[in-house]
Amino acid sequence: MPLSLAQHHAFTLARSLMACVILFETGDAFGVMPSREYDGDASRIICEYDPFEL
Repeated sequence: MPLSLAQHHAFTLARSLMACVILFETGDAFGVMPSREYDGDASRIICEYDPFEL
């Protein structure tokens, strides 16, 4: 998944769930998950989307 598509999905997910989500890199791909569930390497985080800041 390209970065631009992952960013769009992360933003949409944050707004839909009204929960903070993390966009992170996994080698040559990207992933999105709720911030409270992420327990991976902090250096892999690209962005955190907080629907309450927008």
